[in-house]
Amino acid sequence: MLNLQAHQRLSLPPSTRPVLTVVVDTEEEFDWTQPFDRSNVGVSSIAAQPLAHERVFDKHGVVPTYVIDWPVATTPSSIAVLKKLMEEGRCEIGTHLHPWVSPPYTEEVNTFNSYAGNLPRELEFEKLRRLTEAITTHFGRAPQVFKAGRYGVGPHTAEIIAELGYTVDASVVPHTDMSADGGPNFSAHGRDPYWFAANGRRLMEQPATATYAGLLHHQGPWLHKLLLSTPAKAMRLPGIASRLGMLERIKITPEGYSLEELKRATRCLVKSGGRFVGLTYHSPSLQPGHTPYVRTQSDLDQFLRTLDSYIEFFKDEMNGVVMSSTGYRSAAESNIVPD
Repeated sequence: MLNLQAHQRLSLPPSTRPVLTVVVDTEEEFDWTQPFDRSNVGVSSIAAQPLAHERVFDKHGVVPTYVIDWPVATTPSSIAVLKKLMEEGRCEIGTHLHPWVSPPYTEEVNTFNSYAGNLPRELEFEKLRRLTEAITTHFGRAPQVFKAGRYGVGPHTAEIIAELGYTVDASVVPHTDMSADGGPNFSAHGRDPYWFAANGRRLMEQPATATYAGLLHHQGPWLHKLLLSTPAKAMRLPGIASRLGMLERIKITPEGYSLEELKRATRCLVKSGGRFVGLTYHSPSLQPGHTPYVRTQSDLDQFLRTLDSYIEFFKDEMNGVVMSSTGYRSAAESNIVPD
């Protein structure tokens, strides 16, 4: 997924209706302000996941993909909650690799190694092989969708997931550079899904949508980079550009973004030809106190209202449709796209 020259962009006619998929990073709870720690394996928030279905997903026909990591995939209580949703046809189960809590535990726990793609190929493979096997055993189905924890893909990730039978990757976050602390650089990656090949297999990339809004959104990729330069930040130009409605970078998630911000970004995306939106959030946000975005019950209520209202807006104003991750891949592969 990192070899830009080998990407085959999914080309869709202008009449194609926009498609929304939902991928939930389904993981253990931990303090985001503290160093990574292998002892953080609590998954109490998984019990809260049906709330999103009861209040939002079921009425809109959303079938999210819960990409789950080792603590979730191996804890009986969390397996029971998610397996029930899966068996009822209300979700898909994919894979999310947090290497610091996924065996074998041989590497040093630090920020650099929290990106699984930085690990030696053999170790990255073995961690993902064991996790894939655990999910297949406990859920009765082999996972098809992979999303790297912290978006941490590396030079061997594509061939590893292809070898393990995955058909969809959701690890790319466009226009984003994480290289400052050892992560991948997706600055040159666009917002659209694409096909890529690895180990003789054809996989689809479904990026988590990060896009631009504002009068200058067409110039977003290069202009936003300029605004993030040290001199520009010293002059507070990013904030000024946002307040004046000139340019802002927005990720499609109810975590940290308002409904109006999400609407602005989506309108610009669709107006400029985008036909795919990958919405994402973290499972611990469904229980107050675990993420910076949901500290109180009031925060949780607002989170769910934003999620609900955004999906309603996407379907009504944008004339969009919602699809599961594997459903979208199958439709695209068969050239059956909504119009």
